[in-house]
Order: sequence, then C-alpha cells, then structure tokens
Amino acid sequence: MKFNIITLGCKVNTYESEMIKENLIKEKFIYEEQQDKADIVIINTCSVTNMADNKSKKMVRHAKRLGKILVVCGCSAENKQTEYQNMEIDILIGNKDKSKIHEFIKNYLETKQRYTKFYKDKELSFEDMTIEKFHSHTRAFIKIQDGCNNFCSYCIIPYVRKNIRSKDFDKTLEEIKTLVKNGHKEIVLTGIHTGAYQNSGHDFADLLHEMENIENLERIRISSIEITELNEKVIEEIKHNKKIVNHFHIPLQSGSNEILKRMNRKYDLDYFEKKIQEIRVIKPDVSITTDVIVGHPYETEELFLQTIDTCKKLNFAKIHVFPYSIREGTASSRMPMQVEETEKKRRSRVLNEISKHLEEEYYKKHINKELEVLIEETKENESIGFTSNYLKVKIPAKVKKNEIYKVTIKEYKENILLGDEKERINL
Repeated sequence: MKFNIITLGCKVNTYESEMIKENLIKEKFIYEEQQDKADIVIINTCSVTNMADNKSKKMVRHAKRLGKILVVCGCSAENKQTEYQNMEIDILIGNKDKSKIHEFIKNYLETKQRYTKFYKDKELSFEDMTIEKFHSHTRAFIKIQDGCNNFCSYCIIPYVRKNIRSKDFDKTLEEIKTLVKNGHKEIVLTGIHTGAYQNSGHDFADLLHEMENIENLERIRISSIEITELNEKVIEEIKHNKKIVNHFHIPLQSGSNEILKRMNRKYDLDYFEKKIQEIRVIKPDVSITTDVIVGHPYETEELFLQTIDTCKKLNFAKIHVFPYSIREGTASSRMPMQVEETEKKRRSRVLNEISKHLEEEYYKKHINKELEVLIEETKENESIGFTSNYLKVKIPAKVKKNEIYKVTIKEYKENILLGDEKERINL
C-alpha cells in the first residue's frame, strides 16, 4: 500500500515524520509524494499558533474528503483532542507513540477498527526514535530532546510536549555515526529545547564535544538554542569545536524588558546582549538569527519601538516575526491589554521590513569573499547550497550534490548569493 506524510511545524516534527516514513518503508509500504495517489495519509500536526491549528485541521478535512485511511498525530491533535475525536479519524494520537504508527496501521488494516490514544501523564520518558538516512534533506536532523519546563506565558508547547527529557547519550552518538556513514556531512541537532539536553551525567556541551571526533562529519548545526542555555561550558565548546557552524538561531521574543517579564522569559536584555557579544568575539562573522513576537498583551507602541531599537542594535542576520497568537489555557491568554489584530499585523510588517534590510546587509558583506558551500540541490546548469553561516548560494554549473565546494561570491540577488565554483574540497 502507498502512504503519504504531511508535516507541519518545526524540525522536531520533520525528524519524527522521517522516522515514521522509514519505519513504514521497512514494513514494505511504499512512499507516495502525491496525496491523492496514496492509500494512507499521515498528518503530523502543529499547534504553535491558531493559524497552525487551523491549517492542521484543514489538512485533515481535505484528506477525509479524498477518502483515505487517515492517521493524525502531533501537537494540534494533543491540544485539540475533542475536536479531532469528533472528526472520525482512523488512527488518532498525540505526540507519544509516533514510533508505533506503523504498528497501528498494520493493526487497522487487519481489524478495520479505529484507534485513538492520548496520555494524561505529565512526566514522560524519552521515546526512542532512530533513523538511518534522512532522505528528504542533504542535512540530517536528529531529535535529541523533547518537552519544555519553561512555561513562557504565551506558549502552549509545554502542555502538548510535556516535561523535558533527552535521548540516551550513547544511542545519540550511534545514530549520528550511522547518518554520517550513510553520507550526511552535516548534522542538525534539534529538540523542543535543544540546549537543555541532559542524559546520564552528560550535558549539551559534552554531546557537541564528542561529535567533533566523529570521522567524516563536517558540520554540526544547532537548530535553535535559548540564550540561557549558552552557559560557559557551551561557549567554550563553540570556541574550540571546529565543526560547529557559524550560525546560531537564538530566540529573543521581545526587545522590551517589560514584555520579557510578562512573557516569563528567563533573562533580560542586558544578559541577552552580553551573551551575543561573547559569541561575536569568538566568531566575528557569525550569523545570528532570532524569533520575535509582536503584539503580546501590554505591548504599547512605545514598547514595540523598544523592540525595533533592540533588533537594530543586536544586528541580527534575520528576524522571524510572529504576531502574538492567543493560546487558550496559557497565562497570556488571560491578560488584559490584548492588542488588536490589525495592530499586530502592522507591527509584523514593520519588523519584517527591518529584517529584510538586516538580512540583505548581512548577505552583501560576503560579496568578493570565498565561502565553503554544501550543495543541496542540482539542476541542469546550476547548483544551490548553503554556507556554514546559512547563506544560500547559487553557482552556474551542475556539480556533485552533498559535496562541499569553495565558491567565490560575485553578487547578491533576491536573498541569494551568486558565485563561481573554485574547487571541490577533498574531505
């Protein structure tokens, strides 16, 4: 039978979907890229915003109209359990037991009995998941951690992903070695709170340190890390570990101390700025990208302008802007001083324009420089890849995919650098 997977949301979901796909292929199911040609549709949902919930439910309704065997899992299913249960889904689970989806499907095909399962436990153990090759990307993601204990006032994720827990240290290294053995030169460490990794006396810095010793692994990328997780030990590892890339995604969320406090973030702007400066001393050309929420309750125009000033001062390479989304059950949803939707959209537009300018300026700094590019996409007369600091580069030649090339940058055009291949690096 043929199956199709739809993945919404974060890199953790992307990894989990890849694991579901690999498990099904091992059971002799066939992956089908086109949903309408598949017999089974699996939807791995997201609930980070109202829009994500709505998109997830829309995907489910569409698949039902096509008359497919339907499997739904993930954060939106966890968050909106009753709504999904009323949609008469064949297999419905939350975030736990994704590694068993192939078993649930086989059982459904034998019995034709629908299966729904959610867990009320607040303390969960890490669910073992392993993939051997990341077929959908040149870079391989690996989920090393799950859950969150921070309870930022605006965020639903601690309720749907539950407590912090981490993958076994030795199993993590074995999975990375397998992925590298199967051709991946870059590994992206991902989790709900990646930098909070802790297992058997080992922390995140220990994992980074051990990864440097893995033969044929060229790049270690961290999908996202909180500023509070950049402790002295991690900073030292960034300083000395030659495989850690020149890019960090560090969420700011607000450039106002007052709003940071209302968000229940665990730092102030002074702390955030000092940590950013530490990284830039170590890596002067580092790309630091961030997330910012605009229109959080109590955010006046004056406080929004503080966020603009902060973003300009910190000189991010890119800002991912999110209008505040009310998540029922969170502390922020009960706050007065909610900002009008039209004002959230206006503030988003303003900050997105600033982000566009900052990104363009960062890209242009690399014209006439020689950069190392990992090729991820090839066409007849061109190839596209990414640098260590996550700049997109195009060269006018078809070269080998999943190889690193030295490229001389000639110009910048529409969020991409154009350059000439100089030589392939023999690794």
